Amino acid sequence: MLKYKRILLKLSGESLQGKEGHGIDPVVLNAYANQIKDVVELGVEMGVVIGGGNIYRGLKGENQGYDRVKGDYMGMLATVINALALQSALECIGVRSRVMTAIDMEPIGEAYSKLRMEHALTQKEVIIFGAGTGNPFFTTDTASALRATEMGADVLLKGTRVDGVYNSDPEKDSKAIKFEEITFTEAYEKKLQVMDLTSFTMCREHNIPIIVFNINKSEDLKKIVMGERIGTIVKN
Repeated sequence: MLKYKRILLKLSGESLQGKEGHGIDPVVLNAYANQIKDVVELGVEMGVVIGGGNIYRGLKGENQGYDRVKGDYMGMLATVINALALQSALECIGVRSRVMTAIDMEPIGEAYSKLRMEHALTQKEVIIFGAGTGNPFFTTDTASALRATEMGADVLLKGTRVDGVYNSDPEKDSKAIKFEEITFTEAYEKKLQVMDLTSFTMCREHNIPIIVFNINKSEDLKKIVMGERIGTIVKN
């Protein structure tokens, strides 16, 4: 019954803020953990990449006078904090998981290895990837495309606050038009903000479809992996 058996879920750090406006809202965190549990119990093999914008954004630091490279490393540390929080929430509800970091941070997290990742996925552990790609100037969007490619994901699911890709910001424009399905080429030509160009190109080249959906609708993640048309799919 599963359409997607191996997935990469990308979550923004800002989504963890909830109504708090900063940091990590435990209600939101636990809701996401339970959605992941529902999917794993169906037999899905799953990786997760979380941004760090709820704690620190490298680009914001640059605007405030910080060195860009140091700012990006600070952002990577923020993603690790979020990864540890999600791991803790998952373990509290009986979901086996591990944090893998792109930069050596043992014992905080296990250094990323494709071989260890593959073994863990086949054991139905949720892999939470922290510290982005481990390199400055690359976003967590790029990290999610990279890890999706390395793990051979069937699809990259981008959980956002809106239910798909629109021709303008639906939170600001009540007349915004939603795309149910669009090609990578069309999305690029229309300059739609799906993901940054590096990650977008990587998914296109490796034929990994992207589905943009509202992560705050509790059943949508489960519906997607079972084949229901939710959100917007971007594909070749």
